[in-house]
Amino acid sequence: MSTTETPHGRVVVVTGASGGVGRATARAFAAGGDRVALLARGSEGLSAAADEVRRAGGEALVVGVDVSDAQAVDDAAQQVVDTFGPIDVWVNNAFTGVFAPFTEIGPDEFRRVTEVTYLGYVFGTRAALRHMLPRDRGTIVQVGSALAYRGIPLQSAYCGAKHAIQGFNESLRCELLHARSGVCTTMVQLPAVNTPQFEWVLNRMRGRARPVAPVYQPEVAARAIVYAASHAGRREYWVGASTAATLIANAVVPGLLERYLARTGFSSQQDEDRHDEPANLWAPADGPQGHDFGAHGRFDDEAVHDSPQQWISRNRRRMGAALTVGAAGVLAARKLAGQARR
Repeated sequence: MSTTETPHGRVVVVTGASGGVGRATARAFAAGGDRVALLARGSEGLSAAADEVRRAGGEALVVGVDVSDAQAVDDAAQQVVDTFGPIDVWVNNAFTGVFAPFTEIGPDEFRRVTEVTYLGYVFGTRAALRHMLPRDRGTIVQVGSALAYRGIPLQSAYCGAKHAIQGFNESLRCELLHARSGVCTTMVQLPAVNTPQFEWVLNRMRGRARPVAPVYQPEVAARAIVYAASHAGRREYWVGASTAATLIANAVVPGLLERYLARTGFSSQQDEDRHDEPANLWAPADGPQGHDFGAHGRFDDEAVHDSPQQWISRNRRRMGAALTVGAAGVLAARKLAGQARR
């Protein structure tokens, strides 16, 4: 019997589940009847996320953990197995960041972003593989970003970590393919998303941090992650037309894109007003001294609820076949027209 056929659904682990994309993703898995383990630092956010998972139809397990601690992540994985059973899906999503020029980011701050955002994925993947490889089954979803390919100003620590995740995941995929393993790993590259991160990141810009438009709702990302978990044969999925445009431009005209970002990347990542919130770099903003931020940020008025590009990404073979048939039809019509003129 496959994991999708078990009476209690799959066992899914989501890191960074207390807010933003992780929170929306946990709800999306729960809506399918899955048992969801919620891993994060913020107790207030985790408690609220667990309530949402249960209301959506799933079972919830709250595990407070800092993903930069390898042993703690291993212990969390064992707790999930002891409570729910074998892990079917592990979603690496937890991250932190600093909005500042590179020269204004301290060594400890840069190290902290790297440990959470990059090594957190490494440690999560190791913990998942420890349980998945003996069973020769399971899926690991790495939540990436267009910034895994294209670095932008003011986010050097985050961009460096996302680039590292990309390279690490590609190496791992090669090793799993070589071993003919039944364990799969895939990556979902996201656009700018309306999450609370812009309220709690460490910010040294003059203005209030904001995502580069267009902005998508976290549920758009969540749907892509859930889909990828069930279709992990693909190496990666792109979400949002802006992600596709960025990655294509970076492959074709990287120098031109670099100059464009140098000109626009500072103003597009900050609003004129300033509103300081406690940064979550060292301690969770949604911990006992904070409050629950939910899945959405403050950009609901402009955020997009759907992504046609996401459908194209899922159905690229079908699209390719349709384009081939269409092109053949055009050529045939032109040939017939030419014959008629003769």
